[in-house]
Amino acid sequence: MSDASDEGPTSSRGGRSDARDLLRRLAAHDDRSLVTVLAPTSESTGELGSLQTALDRRTRLLVRLTALLAVGAPTTALRWAVELAASGGISEDAILAALLACASVLGSAEVVASAPRLALALGFDLELDGWDGT
Repeated sequence: MSDASDEGPTSSRGGRSDARDLLRRLAAHDDRSLVTVLAPTSESTGELGSLQTALDRRTRLLVRLTALLAVGAPTTALRWAVELAASGGISEDAILAALLACASVLGSAEVVASAPRLALALGFDLELDGWDGT
């Protein structure tokens, strides 16, 4: 038996949180929920409601960028994320800080691999022996 303190955050929908409901649907492989969270129009709240706005826009843009770094995304994808970040008022220093913040999770190999792609996405001119820019 659990008490109300075990329930976590709640919403106006009968005491269950939006986050808990969404996680349950995703864990159950609910196609509609997957389509909703993977939709490229992530700046609209839509069906995600308060979950979408739990992070401010700046944080969402930096999280998106670090996720791309974590999966080894190509320079073109990083350039897209950098452009979105810049349009959100995020400085080059903050973008680099995002790489540094996830460095311990990425590991040295991925940080070294991500750094030149991020530099190119930021518009920096790099001359590295043996690197083709991808």
